[in-house]
Amino acid sequence: MQPVEKPLPKPDWLKVKLPTGAAYQKVKEIIDTHDLHTVCESAACPNRGECWSSSTATFMILGNVCTRSCGFCNVITGKPTELDLEEPWRVADAVQRMGLKYAVITSVNRDELKDGGANVWAKTIQEVRRSTEGKCQVEVLIPDFMGNWDNLDIVLAEKPDVLNHNIETVPRLYLPVRPQGNYKRSLELLLRAKEAGMTTKSGLMVGLGESLEEVFAVLDDLQKSRVDIVTIGQYMQPTPNHLPVARYVHPDEFKSFEDYGRDKFAAVFSGPLVRSSYHAGEVLERTIRQA
Repeated sequence: MQPVEKPLPKPDWLKVKLPTGAAYQKVKEIIDTHDLHTVCESAACPNRGECWSSSTATFMILGNVCTRSCGFCNVITGKPTELDLEEPWRVADAVQRMGLKYAVITSVNRDELKDGGANVWAKTIQEVRRSTEGKCQVEVLIPDFMGNWDNLDIVLAEKPDVLNHNIETVPRLYLPVRPQGNYKRSLELLLRAKEAGMTTKSGLMVGLGESLEEVFAVLDDLQKSRVDIVTIGQYMQPTPNHLPVARYVHPDEFKSFEDYGRDKFAAVFSGPLVRSSYHAGEVLERTIRQA
């Protein structure tokens, strides 16, 4: 058996507060009683305590078993056994009960479904808007639908306020990081969404072994796909079975990414704890103000 590589010690700038407080407990109770999944829990997000304490959460639809086996992700990999068609109503009710003005929704990959889950996506967007009387903005963080653009169009037809699809890493690292993904396919998805009139967003992780020049090249490619908003954050190994952290990127280097992208995008948010859905509503507001 190969010895487990000793993980790198976390630097001080990655320390986060433990979950606490009444607002945190309220969000947890609503999610639990509605039998919902969140990427906050399933992906072991380090910002869960802060976000839930601010009455925000990223809902994860289409179950909690993913058909893909990304090397960075803590969501369970396997063959999903069911499709919950009541889920859109429960998500919408939870959004309404939490009083959200901005909802972020993501999903596992459901590559075994003919529509990739696109119709559940569409229904979820519809029901969130119905339950909040259109007062809640909706950001969707979608899979690539295996390049089936008819399925993408089902989601685009609902005109989410932000269409997010993460590029995740540099092309050289796709095989270990995102083995069933395709770099060029993700870029095409983002361009198609922009051409359909969406405000588009994408994110990537650093600390997996990429070079500074490779990150800059990804930013160049995202610009060519006319992406509006880019987020860049530190990769953190969720369990010993996932890809190890190659290095912890210093905050000064995150600033260099932000500086490089400042003139390429409407907004770039780069920092150790930045995640694609982190402070998403504020990110959109700042983007609109800066436009």
